[in-house]
Amino acid sequence: MTRVSIIGCGFVADLYMRSLACFPHVSVDRVYDRDADRLKVFAAHWSVPTCDTLDAFFQGLPSGSLVLNLTNPKSHFEINKACLEAGHHVYSEKPLAVDMDEARALYELAAAKGLMLASAPCSVLGEAAQTLGKALRDGVAGAPRLIYAELDDGFIPQAPFADWKSESGAVWPAEDEFRVGCTLEHAGYYLAWLISYFGSVRRVVAASAEVIPDKDPSGAGTPDYSSATLYFENGPVTRLTCSIVAPHDHQIRVIGDNGVLGLKRAWDNRAPVKFYRRMRVRRRLLELPFGKRIRLKGQTHPLAGKWGAANMNFALGPVEVLESIQENRACRLSNDFALHLNEVTLAIQNAGESTGPQDMTTRCDPMEPMPWAT
Repeated sequence: MTRVSIIGCGFVADLYMRSLACFPHVSVDRVYDRDADRLKVFAAHWSVPTCDTLDAFFQGLPSGSLVLNLTNPKSHFEINKACLEAGHHVYSEKPLAVDMDEARALYELAAAKGLMLASAPCSVLGEAAQTLGKALRDGVAGAPRLIYAELDDGFIPQAPFADWKSESGAVWPAEDEFRVGCTLEHAGYYLAWLISYFGSVRRVVAASAEVIPDKDPSGAGTPDYSSATLYFENGPVTRLTCSIVAPHDHQIRVIGDNGVLGLKRAWDNRAPVKFYRRMRVRRRLLELPFGKRIRLKGQTHPLAGKWGAANMNFALGPVEVLESIQENRACRLSNDFALHLNEVTLAIQNAGESTGPQDMTTRCDPMEPMPWAT
């Protein structure tokens, strides 16, 4: 039996618990939350052991354990640092840190201690992302020339989010979501895919803005819209858009010489990946309206089942870290990957209207495909 421990028992923690149940060989050793009432309710719902303090959480935890940091984003640096200093591998919810200097400090601390520092999101390890990656490697659409990726969530400030509750009753953290911003919360879903396919982003040209300053709870000036053009070291130019304003659109389209590869549901591990062939009809050039579905052969990974807006297995990331440690191999969600993803995301989030081109200072290699996607 392999064990993980959890710090933070809020809204997203329920999604992790539901996902971890898909892996019978993984159990939860202990959980902690600074909110004693939330901790009690969460632990009762999932029947997991609790710790009353952070010190008690670390006491007796075997060296080199994996800790999942599912806390509020503004606490990520503090908790990630505490875990590393205590000698434990970390899998952190996004972002790794809300400040790049802090993210670098974590990276250096992990390197000094020989520890893993992985970061969500892990949908890059899911069937949809891996299927799209294989289609790219197989040249299904020909040479990729341009990518459009959208992470628009609709006009969220008018949504009934006060009624959104997790499985154990945690309320959707609207204030945190608006203050952290949709770019830090969501850009990583497609950024992780793209970096896994093509490796490092060398330059970001982005703009961001708060276009609904009077939303309640306040975003305190945090951008609720961003659009970025990404220039990869070895990949096609990409446009990535995030907002909690524009109508819901989670599609990604890879425009190649022979047509378009794409899918429409970023938060669905088994979203259909389709290829729309390009052809000439009389004097017109068009992509066929009905795409051919691209499928992987054989079994991929377990699904946690749809809950709320997501149909994702949130445990794929922690399990990848655990297996890489046990097998003494490089982790797909490497420390380099986490740091680079954080830098690119912050570059987009903080671009404003006048930052201009930003050259990235971190890098990482493309990700090794999952064994069932080769």
